[in-house]
Amino acid sequence: MHALPEDRTGVRMKRLRRERHLTQRAVSDLSGIPYSTYTKTEQGVIPATPHVIAAFARAVRVDVATVVGQPYAEELRGDELDVLIMPVREALDVYDLGADPDIRARQLPELHNEAEALCAAVRAGEIKQAASNVAGLIEEATTAAHQYGTSEGWLTLASLYRTAYDIAAKLGYPDLAQLSLARMDWAAQRGSDAVLGGMYQYLRALTYIREGKYRTGQRLVSLGLSTLQQADASRERDVVTGQLHLGAAVMSGRAHDAAQAIAHLGEAERIAAATGECVEVHWLTFGPTNVKVHRVSVLAELDQYGEAVEATTELDIPADWPKSRTSHHYAEVARAQMWTGKIDESYKSLVKARKAAPQQAKYHPTVRETYAGLEAAYRRLPESFLSFGAWLGGVRV
Repeated sequence: MHALPEDRTGVRMKRLRRERHLTQRAVSDLSGIPYSTYTKTEQGVIPATPHVIAAFARAVRVDVATVVGQPYAEELRGDELDVLIMPVREALDVYDLGADPDIRARQLPELHNEAEALCAAVRAGEIKQAASNVAGLIEEATTAAHQYGTSEGWLTLASLYRTAYDIAAKLGYPDLAQLSLARMDWAAQRGSDAVLGGMYQYLRALTYIREGKYRTGQRLVSLGLSTLQQADASRERDVVTGQLHLGAAVMSGRAHDAAQAIAHLGEAERIAAATGECVEVHWLTFGPTNVKVHRVSVLAELDQYGEAVEATTELDIPADWPKSRTSHHYAEVARAQMWTGKIDESYKSLVKARKAAPQQAKYHPTVRETYAGLEAAYRRLPESFLSFGAWLGGVRV
């Protein structure tokens, strides 16, 4: 009995490899993935790690979403999330058409509060709520920004574009995520905000981390840091700078550059000691806790799973931490625990990821890959484990 669809990542890798008339050895050579690791991943003996997925995607010239099977169309239809994507695309298309004569936009302070509420909803894991409202707000804020022509209007619009990016990235639409970022940059430039410009480069770098394009990602981090130097000194600037270093640390870890990863973590730790916890500054959750959380992620990316699990013993997640970030952390912990043979603990961490932010966890590739790995490890699947798999994507017998 299988709790997940049989079209798992390893099966897709095999299909994509054969479509390109490549042998397993050829893919290993092209991607740099050790031959034994590649064959076991394709066979489903071991789960696919983000590093292996990205390396394979580069080798066969597809995007990562294709390898992991995103977007998860059947589940999105079941949750009625798929119908919310097209309105977002349409709202992004009217950015340069000026004010819409059929839209009566509210005052900017009210629109700003609406934009902040959507950021909070995403951080609370309420993806459907945010996706249901963002398209209409983008259209209204677009009209308002063109009507008023002020920095406040453009930056409010940029915030809404950022929310569109968050939704697209979490639901597995990389093309829509990239378009949302381009619109965010367009609006941020009109708002003349160097800090937001640096954050744009951070979010843009994340898209290249996911695709395994580390050299481009590193260049974007450097560009983001230099952009931030143009801003006046402030806690806000320090927070975005620190978050850029955290993103760079994960990227270096995934590229298996341990020295660079540790260096970026150290710089982020230094900045966090000065800023303290900054949960709501641009909704980045930067601070000492996030540095510790990223240390777990970096160690896992370096395949140092034992050290990653050990690092969690000294980590307490604050009760007021955003549920989306908490869920992501427990997904990372579950992956590290699985690789160290802590099967029961890994499953418990997956349950914590689901409890914190169920809508996010359901569409998180790490949750799915880890569950597939646990499924292979379990000889007899308890009922609760099967129920978790049915929730992710339906039961196959």
